Amino acid sequence: MELFELLDELRILAENGRRYADDPYDEARYERVLELVGEWYGHTVDRPPEAVRERFAEELGHVTPKLGADAALFDDEERILLQLRADDGTWGLPGGYVAPNESPAETAVREAVEETGLSVDVRQLIGVYIRNPGEYGPHCLVVHLYLCAERGGDLEISHEGTELRYWHPEDVPEWHKNHRRLARCAREAVREAERSP
Repeated sequence: MELFELLDELRILAENGRRYADDPYDEARYERVLELVGEWYGHTVDRPPEAVRERFAEELGHVTPKLGADAALFDDEERILLQLRADDGTWGLPGGYVAPNESPAETAVREAVEETGLSVDVRQLIGVYIRNPGEYGPHCLVVHLYLCAERGGDLEISHEGTELRYWHPEDVPEWHKNHRRLARCAREAVREAERSP
C-alpha cells in the first residue's frame, strides 16, 4: 500500500470513528490518529500539520454522494438471495458502502461474505443506480449492482440480518428501499445472459 493510500484510509476511519464514538476516550483516540495522520501528511508534502488539518476540514465541508455496491446472487430457479434486515425488517440484497481504497466490485464481494457467509465472484456489472436525497434518506447514494456467482462457503446470518433466503422477486413481502428494482434488473441480466449464444 502506498503511503498516501494508508494515510487516506486512516483519516477516513478516524473521522468516521470520531463522529460515531459514544465515549470521550474513543473520541480522544480517534483525534490522536488524526493528529498522527496530519503529521505524516505534513512530512510527506512538507507542510505544517496545522495546515494539513485545515485542508482536511475544507474537504470535509464539501458534501459528495455516498458510494455503495450490492451483490445479486441467484439459484437455479432464478430466485435471488436476500437478507431480512435487522434494522427495519425488510428484505434486501447484500451490500453496503464502499470502504477506503476499495473498488465497488470489491465492496460487493466483501459485503456478500460479511452478510451471507458466501464467497463470490463478480460476473458482470448490471448497472449503476442513483438514490436521490429524500427518496430513502437525506443523502444521494450511487450504487453499483453486480451479478455474482457463489464459489464457496455456507449461508450464515450476520449481525445485520435475522434471516437469509432465496426469493422469487415477485413473492418478497416487503422490500428494502429500492431493492425491488435492483432485483428485477439483476434477473433480467441473468435472462439476457441465458439467451446469448
